[in-house]
Amino acid sequence: MGEAVIFLGPPGAGKGTQAARLSEELGFKKLSTGDILRDHVARGTPLGQQVKPIMDRGDLVPDELILALIREELADRFILDGFPRTLPQAEALDRLLAETGTRLLGVVLVEVPEEELVRRMLRRAELEGRSDDNEATIRRRLEVYGEKTAPLIQYYEKKGALKRVEGVGAPDEVYARIRAALGI
Repeated sequence: MGEAVIFLGPPGAGKGTQAARLSEELGFKKLSTGDILRDHVARGTPLGQQVKPIMDRGDLVPDELILALIREELADRFILDGFPRTLPQAEALDRLLAETGTRLLGVVLVEVPEEELVRRMLRRAELEGRSDDNEATIRRRLEVYGEKTAPLIQYYEKKGALKRVEGVGAPDEVYARIRAALGI
């Protein structure tokens, strides 16, 4: 039986950093849907060829294709970062986990106050020279995240799978909170 962890949280919460560390230290395969899509396109796989025109248009890749990509990448122990993003994706993922006999260890919600998120993302934009990330666009991204993710938080809370973790503090402290929340 496999094991899975899902990371949820707003942009700038540190999900990617923490998911990567958990993956590295505990032998979980980190699955980022964006990375998977870009890799398939770069390698010219049949799925990559199918999603390339969709991505080139700036459209969202349909759920069926995303799930096919994830199915192909599954491992005994894996972390999902950036998926699911919608209720239909969460429901489809539940079916996939049941079908593959994979136990969901938990859905980690990394919580960070909005002002701290804005501060972090402005600093990151400055360090990376991302002129498109100004305060107005950052706040809009956080608003969209809140609208789209609230139903997922409720969904996983009702299932008893949601693990709320305070995302403010030193990275080691946040990591310790995540491991404690998951019991690993």
